Amino acid sequence: MCKRPGSMANRKKDKEPVGYEILKDASLNKGTAFTMAERETYKLRGLLPAAVSDQDMQITRALGNVRRKAYDIERYIYLQALQARNERLFYRLIIDHIEELMPIIYTPTVGQACKEFAHIFRQPRGFYINPDDRGQIRSMLDNWPERDISLIVVTDGERILGLGDLGASGMGIPLGKLALYSACAGIPPHQCLPVMLDVGTNNETLRSDPLYLGVPRPRITGADYLALVEEFVLAVQDAYPRALIQFEDFLTPNAYGLLHTWRDRVLCFNDDIQGTAAVALAGVLASSRITGIELPDLRIMFLGAGSAATGIANLIRFALRDAGLDQQQATRRIWLVDHTGLVVKQRDDLAPQKRPYAHDAPAAGFIEAIRMVKPHVLIGATGKAAMFTEEAIRLMAELNPRPVIFALSNPTSVSECTAEQAFEWSEGRAVFASGSPFPPVSYAGKSFRPGQGNNAYIFPGIGLGAIACQASRISDEMFLDAARVLAEMVTEDDLQEGAIYPPLTDIRRASLAIAVAVAEKAWDQGLARVDRPADVEKAIADTMYDPHY
Repeated sequence: MCKRPGSMANRKKDKEPVGYEILKDASLNKGTAFTMAERETYKLRGLLPAAVSDQDMQITRALGNVRRKAYDIERYIYLQALQARNERLFYRLIIDHIEELMPIIYTPTVGQACKEFAHIFRQPRGFYINPDDRGQIRSMLDNWPERDISLIVVTDGERILGLGDLGASGMGIPLGKLALYSACAGIPPHQCLPVMLDVGTNNETLRSDPLYLGVPRPRITGADYLALVEEFVLAVQDAYPRALIQFEDFLTPNAYGLLHTWRDRVLCFNDDIQGTAAVALAGVLASSRITGIELPDLRIMFLGAGSAATGIANLIRFALRDAGLDQQQATRRIWLVDHTGLVVKQRDDLAPQKRPYAHDAPAAGFIEAIRMVKPHVLIGATGKAAMFTEEAIRLMAELNPRPVIFALSNPTSVSECTAEQAFEWSEGRAVFASGSPFPPVSYAGKSFRPGQGNNAYIFPGIGLGAIACQASRISDEMFLDAARVLAEMVTEDDLQEGAIYPPLTDIRRASLAIAVAVAEKAWDQGLARVDRPADVEKAIADTMYDPHY
């Protein structure tokens, strides 16, 4: 059978599709995998070549086509076309070859795809809202063909990865995130809605590009901006009352402002602030098994003090307090360095998210700050390449037998340093993780597998767990538990290879384990809106999308 459960009930169709209608519906199409009996039943005879190819054969063909492409952006375009043509084949291909293909459908290639979005555009995907839609957003949502929406990823395109303001071209991010939700956590694709709040762009290059697909005006700000976001959030509550909203790639002031406005009112989270925090905390926890220094004893320094860095700092401070430190002791363990220098109390230029970490200490630049603080862990979230210089890495290695170096900025082109540099400059002693993937590194006869601190380890499981228990909101404790679960999945063999995250091939297992922890926490905190099943893991696993046919 080609019908997916509930598909027609959730769509505006009066009758079952047959013939070319099925072949043009990505969620139903199996292409040459339709059996002879199915071809008869669904009026497909004559519309397909004679040979019947099972899904495994189709995977072989599709993977060959991917590998035949000369450039990653061409592979991205091919996979987008496959997703639009045969959804289940696309997801089966991604799941079976996640290590090879996740860098294509998401970071780092998605960064290039966003920059070139208007130039590689093939067909409409996702939902677009602009300032001219004020007062009509709720009725516009009725234009979306699915009624059963459980997950929304929304961006306004102002801070796409480390690439800045890409306006409506940032739609590649919600599309990529939701593909990972389905591949890594089994959220059914028809329950996912990617949204672009196209409020204009301050990127003059985009506005002057005749192919640009967004509103070619400067960004709206202030009350007009907040009113549009509010109308969107409230429209979602009416149209899809159980849907989780994930805010993605908003500029830091808006990211924090929207999170603080909505986190206690609707089911939502900000992945750049909270998801990044959880995956980084998981890496810090796992690194302690290599360094032998427990979390409460660590000194942690951040280069960068935007939404990602301060989000990580906030969750680490929360974890430190959970480990027994008081607020002042926990805060003292965390130091920030921004573009001006060390974040200290005498500065009068600090944004609100930085002020809690402003210490009573002398002003210092980056290198001077490392010498003064003597951090065990150095975390980069700058969005700028090569910020971890040889001097900085060598100094960290001088201060620590096993310096912990996290170069978390995405895509690879803006990573603070490469894996090879971290290992070479530390003489093979670094405990390294990055936001984008790096290949294995050989140094002094030893092979290292760099850990990838990718949010994909965290957000799919958060979403799956929240949806499974119909959570009313996402708590900080859920992210703390998610980080602990992920850290516990790192094996001794992983650590021996220098990896502080499990292999990507384990990501669906990790997502399920995180989902169970999140759902359990929701029930414990009274935040779940359905009864707890006898077997939580089985109940959640049974809901996960399986693309096999």
